[in-house]
Amino acid sequence: MRMIGRCLMILVLIGWLLCLKEGLISGAGCSVFIMVGALVDLAIASSFLKHPEMVLRYIMSKHANLAISNVPKPKHDGLTLCLEVQIHTSSKACVAAYPSCVQNGILWFWLNADSQYKDIFSKEKPPYIPEIDDPSFTSQMITRDIQYGYEVLIENLMDPSHVPYAHYGIMRAPQRSKSVKVDREGGRPLEIRVKTLDKKGFTAKSSTISDNIFIPPCVFYSSGSLGGNPDNISASPAGTTENPSTPKPVKKILLVFLCIPVSPGNSRLIFTSPRNFGVWIDRIVPRWIFHLNQNLVLDSDLYLLHVEERKIKEFGSLNWHKACFVPTKADALVVGFRRWLNKYSNGQIDWGTKYTGALPPTPPREQLMDRYWSHTVSCSSCNLAYKGLNVLEIVLQVFSLASIGIVAAAKQGALSAAARSTLVSVAIISFLVSKWLSHFVYKNFHFHDYDHASR
Repeated sequence: MRMIGRCLMILVLIGWLLCLKEGLISGAGCSVFIMVGALVDLAIASSFLKHPEMVLRYIMSKHANLAISNVPKPKHDGLTLCLEVQIHTSSKACVAAYPSCVQNGILWFWLNADSQYKDIFSKEKPPYIPEIDDPSFTSQMITRDIQYGYEVLIENLMDPSHVPYAHYGIMRAPQRSKSVKVDREGGRPLEIRVKTLDKKGFTAKSSTISDNIFIPPCVFYSSGSLGGNPDNISASPAGTTENPSTPKPVKKILLVFLCIPVSPGNSRLIFTSPRNFGVWIDRIVPRWIFHLNQNLVLDSDLYLLHVEERKIKEFGSLNWHKACFVPTKADALVVGFRRWLNKYSNGQIDWGTKYTGALPPTPPREQLMDRYWSHTVSCSSCNLAYKGLNVLEIVLQVFSLASIGIVAAAKQGALSAAARSTLVSVAIISFLVSKWLSHFVYKNFHFHDYDHASR
């Protein structure tokens, strides 16, 4: 259909050029041909795109130069005369302009359009993490919409002791000395101490990660180093991080989480993990490959946390401690966050008059753990891979059918026995690969269930 439209457009342009050459049309007449070509484009493209208004913008920009070059230009604006574009203003059509800025590759905006906040970012900057912008570090980001609330999301990310159990079989526990006692899943005692807690958040030290920092309301990150003392680091002239006492570079890694409240029972996570080692891996491996594992990690405890949020809701956010038991030093970050939330935010998000605070009903499991609408459709890398793999699946199926068709249609003796066997074998293999690919696409880009009992 698109090819037919292009052919019609070419015929229209050829006819216009011939007529113009022979003097059969005037400059005003060329506008008719231009608009005919535009309408052909619009009719074809609208059948493929969901937003015809974007197609119209494309058409206007595509044909504007042609129109201006052949239509007598008025004293003011040739484009306005040719396309008869009229600009109307109305107070009812105005929208609020919020102060905004881009930092660490993330768009931040201040949710108040009052003029007094016009220059708010010159006074109050969003939290800045220099390693994300450091060229000697690699940093792959992922964004995911999650069907449980901000409070549960951020406290779960602050809890390192849940990893060996909730993500069993997905995330490996680091190897430790034999003197450290671990259980069957790899869990072990952890010591975490919250150092300071005030309106600006809190910091904490742990036995495994050097620093844990919470910057209200949505930023939490942990940083650590491998192969050196993180307190004795200096920058080399080349921009690499090195330990002055030894020539061996210090490997530094961060876990950065931005937890964004969306509505009661819904949140959004932006995650990145800057590191200054293995940088070449991210330059070779496509981003969507990393997202497959990161989405699997998020899905592995998604249902548990969805249920947990409802259990806490039964007791009330201020009485969260009655819904769970947190006696160990490993729970210090979770306790610290809940203390901060109770003290400075009354234990919950202030939704104003937009929401009552009631949680939405639990959807079916496949919808709760959906990946397509919560990530794939909005991720440029995953969306491209999703479309490409779907095309490959169709190509394999068509190739399989075509191979069988060739064998069936070939006259006796036209193909040797070896050629027939090869075509049939290739057709079967192509079909099986296409079915496997269909399963792979659905499992990794739509829905992947996680059964803890089978691990």
